Order: sequence, then C-alpha cells, then structure tokens
Amino acid sequence: MRITTENMQKVLYELFRKYKFSQEKAILLANVFTESTLDGVSSHGINRVPLFIEYVEKGIINIDAEAEKVASFGNIERWDGNLGSGIVNATRCTNRAIELAKQNGMGMVALRNTNHWMRGGTYGKQAANANCISILFTNTKPNMPPWGGKDSRIGNNPFVVSIPRKKGHVILDMAISQFSFGKINDYKLKGEKLPYNGGWDDNNELSNDPEKILLKERGLPIGYWKGSALSMVLDMLATLLSGGNSTAEISSKEIETAISQVYICIYPEVFKDNGLQEKLIDEIIDFTQDVETINPGEKIYYPGEQSKQKRAKNLKESILVNESIWKNIVKLSET
Repeated sequence: MRITTENMQKVLYELFRKYKFSQEKAILLANVFTESTLDGVSSHGINRVPLFIEYVEKGIINIDAEAEKVASFGNIERWDGNLGSGIVNATRCTNRAIELAKQNGMGMVALRNTNHWMRGGTYGKQAANANCISILFTNTKPNMPPWGGKDSRIGNNPFVVSIPRKKGHVILDMAISQFSFGKINDYKLKGEKLPYNGGWDDNNELSNDPEKILLKERGLPIGYWKGSALSMVLDMLATLLSGGNSTAEISSKEIETAISQVYICIYPEVFKDNGLQEKLIDEIIDFTQDVETINPGEKIYYPGEQSKQKRAKNLKESILVNESIWKNIVKLSET
C-alpha cells in the first residue's frame, strides 16, 4: 500500500508522543524514520518501527536519556549515549562532529553506550548538508562468522562515507555483510530469494534463502575474508576510540544495546577551492559512468544516486510500504 509522507510523519509522531518521547524527540524520530522510507530504505525506516517500540517497552531504549560529553582532547571527543535512542544520539554526535570540523578543519566524536542508529546514511546526509565530508561507523552484535568459522563472532558493522556535492551528495552506506539483515528481512517479507548468496544455512552451506539465513543470523562478509578482517578492524576502532563495548561484550546481552560508534567530519572549505572539488568529483563520476554496460540499457550509479531517484518517485506517487507493518504501527499508535 502507499502512504503519503505527511500521513506517515503524523502517525509516527503521534506514536512516539504516546510512548512519552518529548515533542522535540518525537518530531526527530518521525522525520528520520519517514525520510529513510522515502529514500527507499524501508528496511531501516518504517519496517524497524515496531521493533523500536518493543525496545522502548522493554526499557532497552531510555526515552529521556541524552548523550553527553565525557572527555575532550582538542578536536577529538568521547561521548556517552546513556542508552538513549540511537537516532537522537547519532543526530547530536553528528552535529558535534560538524561543529568541531568547522572550528578545526576536522572533528571526531566517539560514542559509547548507544542504541541502533537505524539508517547510517541519515547522518552522512546530515553532514553533507552542512558541507562536510563524513566517515561514520558502528559496531553491532555478532551476526557473521569470521572467515572459516562456523558461529557468528563479528558484526556487520555499518560503514558510511559522505561527500557534499551540488548535483547530489555522494553517500556510501553499507553493512560489512553482503546484505544488511534489514534488507534480508525485506526479501523475507516479500517472499523472495536474495539475488546472491547472503549467508549460511543450518548445513553450513551458503544460501540465498532469507528464512534460512535469519534462523541463526550468520551473514556473509563482503569480500569473504577481506570483509571479515574489515569488520574486526572497525570494531576495534569503535571500541578503542569510544572506550565502549566491543562486539564480544555486546554478545553477552540478550538484545543488541550499548554499542559503540565513531563520527568523523572534515570541512573541505578550509582549502578554499570548492570549484576544483566539484570538478574533481564530477570527473570521477563521469569517467566511471561512461562505460558500456554488460546488460544494454542499464546504468552505472554513484553511491546515493539511486536513493535520490527513489525519493523523487515516492514524493510523486506516495511511499510504498508493507501493509501488515503499517497496520501494526497504526494499531500501536491508537491503542
């Protein structure tokens, strides 16, 4: 079914107010969940709302908590999320990293004890809108086996890079698993197989069946052993810089919480050559896209370009959402 942007924001705002979020936080949460869905990322937008509410009900997410600075070293800071909403904490820490970057050319905020930030690209876009380059990443619960292992010991640790651009920001937002688990669940909801193998089944065989992969959450690392190593390094950096929990410690909890994240922003305007920067980015995109495609009629996209197109389509036609999920959200907001 299709829902207008305004209706989605209204229903979500009422839902979050019902669960006692402040007006400011309810507006932010409703906006972020709607914007992600509008950009075609339902897996980390509207589809996550029921689980988000479940975590609020269980006390995993502290609705009144605010992230706070606990240490400062010039343009590098450590913050504690106090187990508040991941969206609220991520928005605040991105803003702080932007402030530090505009003061010093570069800024970093390392955050501990926070919750799932939902769509990481949200904060890459936030930085790009402020004319900052960003490098952002988070650790997670273990949901991938290290290469050669049977059981999950590493996280799919989402990684984001954004670059501001007048013709459309470049925003890379990727999990270190071949498919994020939100995306795998999307395929499950649609009753479809993954286009490529995405994890292991109970027989330790690679599979493209979302139900079999989700049974034990054993995702396939991107690049096989290379993705396995990259996951470990991102976990190390997030943990060391924030002084927070590693994937190993997060695994001791029944539900993923108290995770660690890093927000790095760079302010390229310090170089006073913005015209050159736009020219160089366009040069790279034009050269990459000027290639004969294997399948005639297909197009090569730069990171973030397809989300831009999906957003335009959804603004025109309203947002396509899973009917059962939407009805569940409406019910939650009314009961």
